[in-house]
This record gives sequence, C-alpha cells and structure tokens, in this order.
Amino acid sequence: MAPRPLPQLPQYDTDAVTRLLCAHAHLDENFALDALDEFTGDRLKAVGLPLGINLVALVRHAAAAQLRRRRRDRLLTVLLVAMVAAVPGGVLALVQGQRSAAVALGALLVGAGVVAAGVVHRTEHSAWVAARTVFRDPGKPLSQAPPLDRATEDRLTSLRQMNVVPYDASVEARNPFVGSGIKIRESVWAPIDVGTAAAGKTIKPFDAVALHGFLAREMTTITGLTELRARNRLYIRGLHVSHVGRQLLPDPLKAPNSRIDKQLVQAGANQAGAAMATYLSLEMVGRGGRYVVSVHLRARLLQTRLSWEVAAYVLPPLQEEFSRVAALPLGGFEEWWLLVRITLANWRVLLTGAPGRIRHRRVRRVRHARALEKDRRDISKYHVVYDYGAFDSLRERVSGITMAYNEVMDATDAFQRIHESVMIATERFLRAHNVDTAALDKVRTVINNQNNFAGPTWGNFGNDGKFVMNQYQASPAGGGQGSPGQQGQQPQQPANPHT
Repeated sequence: MAPRPLPQLPQYDTDAVTRLLCAHAHLDENFALDALDEFTGDRLKAVGLPLGINLVALVRHAAAAQLRRRRRDRLLTVLLVAMVAAVPGGVLALVQGQRSAAVALGALLVGAGVVAAGVVHRTEHSAWVAARTVFRDPGKPLSQAPPLDRATEDRLTSLRQMNVVPYDASVEARNPFVGSGIKIRESVWAPIDVGTAAAGKTIKPFDAVALHGFLAREMTTITGLTELRARNRLYIRGLHVSHVGRQLLPDPLKAPNSRIDKQLVQAGANQAGAAMATYLSLEMVGRGGRYVVSVHLRARLLQTRLSWEVAAYVLPPLQEEFSRVAALPLGGFEEWWLLVRITLANWRVLLTGAPGRIRHRRVRRVRHARALEKDRRDISKYHVVYDYGAFDSLRERVSGITMAYNEVMDATDAFQRIHESVMIATERFLRAHNVDTAALDKVRTVINNQNNFAGPTWGNFGNDGKFVMNQYQASPAGGGQGSPGQQGQQPQQPANPHT
C-alpha cells in the first residue's frame, strides 16, 4: 500500500548511537582505552557482535582522543619537571640574597603554571569541539577523525560480516549469543511431522541448510521490517575453537578469525557439533541504533520431525552518561566561562598527575602484555586448552536497562512479526517441497501460545514511566583486554565533562 503524501517528521540519525559513542570517546578516557584495547590491541579472546555500531568510526575517534590526551600529558610533564627543577634554584637564590634571580625563577614558575593552564584549557576545548562536531554536524563520523592504518580498518570492517562467534564457557548458561543483549525469550517449538507428502505429490528432499536459507531470503519481505538483517552464524563454545581447524584458528597464539568457510557454517545447521551449532540470526537495528532486536533461530530437523529453537534478545539504549555531549554548551560566553571554571579547578591536579597518568598507561600495557605472554606460554608449552570465547561486546556493556515507551512497543511489534513470519515462511517452504502442512496447522495454536509476545513481559514500567529491563550483568572481560564498564553504573554529570 502506497502511503499518502504527508510532511516528514524529524527522525533520528541512522547512526545516532555511533555518534554518541564517538563523542563519548573524546570525553571519557577509560571508554576510549577500552575501545582501543578491544578492537586494536593484541588479544586472544574473540570479539562479541558489534551490533548497530560503525566500528571504524568509533576506533578512529578513540585513537584521536587518546593522541590528544597523550600530547597533553607529555607537555604537562615537561612543564612540571621544569617547575620542580626551578624550585631549589629559587630557594637557593633567596638564601644567598640574589633577589633578581629569585624573582626570575618565580616568574618562570608562574609562567609555567599559566602555560600548563593554557594546555589544559586548549585540550579540553578541542575535546569539546570534536565531541560536538561528531554529535551534531551532518557529516559522517567516519570522515570526522583521521584514518587508521589500512589493515586495522579492513579487520574492523570484516567484523560486520562475522559468521562465527565463539562464546566464553562462563556465559553459556546466561547468554551464549554474546553481543545480543538481554534475554527476552528462549524456547523450542512443538515438533511437527514433515514426512507426509501432500495429496498426489512426492516430497522434494530438503535439509536444515535449505530451510535456513529460505528464511534468510524471505523474512524481510514477510515481516515488513525493512531494517531486518539475516545471517547464518556458527556459535561455538570458546574451549572448542581449536577443534574446528585452521580456518577458525590459524594460529593458536592469536585470536580466532571472525569469518570461516560457508560450508562449515552450513554443517552446523544440518547437525550440531560438540558445543557448536549454526543459528539464523535475525537482527533489527531500531531507530538510530538506539535499540537492537535479535532473534536466533535453529531448525531442529530429525528424521521426519521439525521444530524451531527460538532465542530472542534486545539491546536497550545507551546508558545516560553517553548523552553528556548533548549538554555541552554550543559556544559563546557560557562555553567560555564553563571551560575557565573547569581549567581553574583542575589544572593543578592534571599538572601534578601527568607523570602518573603516563605511567598508568604504560603499566596497563605491560600488565596486558604479561597476561597474554602467560596465556601463550600455557598454550604453547603446557598445551592448556584455552577458552577463546568472548564474554560480551562493547555495545552490550554500554547498554542501559531502560527503554522509552515507543521503543518497547516497537521491539514487541518486531518480536510478534518475526514469530508469526517464521511460521508463515516455514509453511511456504514445506508447501514448495510438497509436504502436507496439516500437522503444522494442528500445532500452530500450541506454538502461538508457547511463544506469545503479546506484551512486554521482560521488564516493568517504573514510577517515572520508563520501562526497566530485567537486570543483566556482564561478566568482567578477560584474556588481556581492558576492564569494561559495568551495567547500571551511575552516570556522570553532563555539566562537567572533564576527564
């Protein structure tokens, strides 16, 4: 049905979440370090699904933000050393009665302090400008930060096409679909008979691979969800990665690949292996990427009986602190005055703490390298079975636990459409292969009742009208990667974006 011509209402940017994360990298050093560690650092652990994020843009901005901070701290360290070195000379000049020399050294100290305050002010102002630009300007975030080396960007781009996802054994009971978010529903549909031919016809042979492929092609049309994306992925317990072969793990001392041969993925659809199986992942990135609905399907085809395994998840919008950039002044006296206040309040702490921050970054890198060295020694020398699986994903860690009313309704509608469309697509596939669908018609009501998404039963509306998700707590990341943020942490005040 063609819609009637009407005025266009304002819409979210399609990359709204990417913009917020890129902007936040300029305002929060810990977040930028986590992003760089996870996506550019040396590691053994796999990376969780980066749903709804442009990773190349995010890492570009994180790298630019960290370069700015490192330059600030190097300049402040030089100034601090000069000031510390000038103090004994000033004291000695006063003792010896050389007032002119003491005054000169005192002026040097004051000048160095003024320069240090200027460095802090300039760095903070540059961070604000970069954050506001990526958040508010119409240009693409990808073009608003310097590019990385080609190999890194190619690897980050390939993560968007992941067809294998290793998960850590410790998260299997809670959510083996790492990166998908908070569990909404997990079930197995009642099995149906697919071994009876339609009247006067002969069944055309088929397998789970063909069924998965049919749904992957047809689900977007049947659901009417133009944002829906379908991809077959092999989900595998991290402890079993080394058993798959060199396609997945060409070097046991490095992280596993994010893509493997298509036939290996298909093999996991026809017959699940040891702690590994292929799922058809249906993912719908909601308005501006604010939420992501994921439904993972696996056809269980045994002899003449077919059932569907269904696991539904949602990634809520970002935590409140990632909206800090929206509260930054847009220039004029308000911006100038707030930057002056922040500079006056923090330049001394930033000046004296510069060597410590440089040392902290070095210690962080050394600890990371030592942890990896120990793991690699255990693998190569002692033949330890290493768990290469991911604990979670960056998008999962920065998600909040609340959703707006319209987002809840949109997510619920997506669940309902996908659920019903799986039934419709299955029926069409079976009829195309001359299977009598009477058995499907008989159990349709049972399946509908079993998988009823009639309302948001996966949380509660709080007193403020926000929908509060059932709490999800991410496991601490390991395998030499940085420490992730935790769910439900207190947001920082947007009025003071100092880092």
